[in-house]
Amino acid sequence: MKIMRRIERQMNEMEALELLKNCEYGILSTCGEDSKPYGVPLSYVVIDKNIYFHCAGVGAKLDNISVNDKVSFTVVGKTKVLQGKFSVEYESVIAFGRAIVLKEEEKYDPLMEFIRKYSPEFIEEGRSYIDKYKGKSTLIKIEIYSLSGKHRV
Repeated sequence: MKIMRRIERQMNEMEALELLKNCEYGILSTCGEDSKPYGVPLSYVVIDKNIYFHCAGVGAKLDNISVNDKVSFTVVGKTKVLQGKFSVEYESVIAFGRAIVLKEEEKYDPLMEFIRKYSPEFIEEGRSYIDKYKGKSTLIKIEIYSLSGKHRV
């Protein structure tokens, strides 16, 4: 990986992981056999140092991952345009990793993490929902092998 040009803006790994955990949506980038890059926004959760997302059982994401499991995932936190300074305050993280389709028995914990993150007032209803529909959802785990964050505050 290249060295960050503005090293004074680099987050430490703990800060980067915390921002990654707390953002609401991210952009998954893949590349398939046609070598075309493909970026798609999606909701996600982080457990330990892994990113999880769910999707339908077919589509461009899965097609690309089946050919090339190397992916990147980007989140952008708070931003503020500094008009008079012609600049911006920002925080962002980019993760590189390997995407793996989870087996049925591996789905429950990540799905519960989605309930805790996006619907924390509905834990019991979420459990019932997961029990009813987990077989219809595909879950992907991104094993992060490189993570970097940058901010200007």
